[in-house]
Amino acid sequence: MRLNISKADIACSCVTFRIMESGVVGEKKRKACKAESESMKFLHLGDLHLGKTLGDFDLIEDQKYILDQILHITEEKSIDGVLIAGDVYDKSIPSEAATKLLDYFLIALAAKGIKVFMVSGNHDSDERLNFGSTLFASSQIFISAVFDGTLHRQSFADGDTEIAVYMLPFVKASQVRHYFPDEDINSYDDAVRAIIRNTLIDKRNKNILVAHQFVAGKGEDPALAGSESVGTQSVGMVEKIGYDCFDDFDYVALGHIHSPQKVGREEIRYAGSPLKYSLSEANNEKSVCLITVSAEEGVKIEPVHLKPMRDLRHIKGKLKELLDKKNVKAPDDFIYATLTDEEIINDAMGVFQQTYPNTVRIDYDNSHTRDIEQVDISRIAENKSFPELIGDFYRQMYGCEITEEEMDVMRTAAREAGVINEAG
Repeated sequence: MRLNISKADIACSCVTFRIMESGVVGEKKRKACKAESESMKFLHLGDLHLGKTLGDFDLIEDQKYILDQILHITEEKSIDGVLIAGDVYDKSIPSEAATKLLDYFLIALAAKGIKVFMVSGNHDSDERLNFGSTLFASSQIFISAVFDGTLHRQSFADGDTEIAVYMLPFVKASQVRHYFPDEDINSYDDAVRAIIRNTLIDKRNKNILVAHQFVAGKGEDPALAGSESVGTQSVGMVEKIGYDCFDDFDYVALGHIHSPQKVGREEIRYAGSPLKYSLSEANNEKSVCLITVSAEEGVKIEPVHLKPMRDLRHIKGKLKELLDKKNVKAPDDFIYATLTDEEIINDAMGVFQQTYPNTVRIDYDNSHTRDIEQVDISRIAENKSFPELIGDFYRQMYGCEITEEEMDVMRTAAREAGVINEAG
């Protein structure tokens, strides 16, 4: 009998044993070094999307750089615990490089004796992220990747502060309904409220929840970054969860939305992704949340800004001006360029990448593109053949007629795409 074991599965097995070994050493060291304290400090992260690409560019080096920066913050700020709010991986079957990077990060945290509380997101494979979770717990790396009818928690004390961290993996109404058949569960909001209602929460403690869901304020949705999945960007009423269902928690560490922000009240927050993953995030500043929890002062929140290895920028202008040496800066950054030249430039990407090798995309903003934006597409298509539509489009773009040779190329491409079936 042959076992169907992937490289990612083997990597997961290796992670388990290395983390166990590091965690034992790290916890002893931390207990020896940490002075008696009346507060605990947590870093709130989310949406790491390890293994993600930006266009054709692999981001593993950039992700390692930002995780190293986060490790430095844990040292500098004397962090006790890290909250990771889902979408750890970008794909349900992560690459070997992605699993090795998570391995590296968790081993480093375990070696420092830092507790980790991690839940799965909608991008993660529940089984893969949950693999070895029982063994990880011995190194104080707590993972909740599969909802099994219980909102799992880890409780501990630090000085006078009693803290309980609850971990809620990404859930859908259909999953939760199975465990609470007597509850009326028709939406994600119903599902999460049912879970909390059936959980014993000691309000004498400082209670923290780590979750990965779409949480909205009163009449106001969270601001999307633009790099979230299509499903997240088109979320309907069924998937939205009201922030008031978290009233029993002192802090709610959310993942799912890539822009850092509060939802409803200061203590319910999205950390946002640690890197910019789309053009719409070009002007955003990324950060992680530093959460200080104490019996006397409650919860204090401080953003700690992150600086990427390579920034993501949007530049606009004529090609000659943009590539003039006096205007070129940080050429290794990821670049989205909008050209204002009136004429289409042959192999603009090739030309641009000679100066900015990490150019992700080039588009145009000129009189031709602005004319097209004003066109009513539905009226153009009325009672017109494919050659007529393509001819009209070509004239709009280039101000001249399309040649027969070019039309043949368009016909062939359209047939291969299944857009037309006509022979001529």
